[in-house]
Amino acid sequence: MEPNVHSSNSGFTLLEILVALVIMTVGLLGILQTANVALLHTLSNQLRNDAIIVADEQMVLEMTKPFDLISASASTQVVQRTVYNALKNFTVIKTVTNVTARTKSIALVVQWTNKGENFSHTINSLISKSSK
Repeated sequence: MEPNVHSSNSGFTLLEILVALVIMTVGLLGILQTANVALLHTLSNQLRNDAIIVADEQMVLEMTKPFDLISASASTQVVQRTVYNALKNFTVIKTVTNVTARTKSIALVVQWTNKGENFSHTINSLISKSSK
């Protein structure tokens, strides 16, 4: 018959707790980095959407003008929009060319910068003079 041996080795040792904390810290840092990447992509998509909206608004303004008031020239303006509670500048470059005596081409390029990288969105439209 073997005697009962009572051991005081119940629970975790300090080394086991430290290893568990290191593993948990690495996991939490990975989750935080994933959240950071997701926020950066969300901001990038929001800026692209705002650039499309700016381009559409500027094109609508040009298309509502009478045909003779649309000048065949180039111009640049800066439009500010609030993106996630911060002002962001969008540069709008408008180029109008005469295709024929009764048709003009309008090209709008919207440019913006995010994290030191330049982006742009371009839209084009033809406007013809009505034959009244």
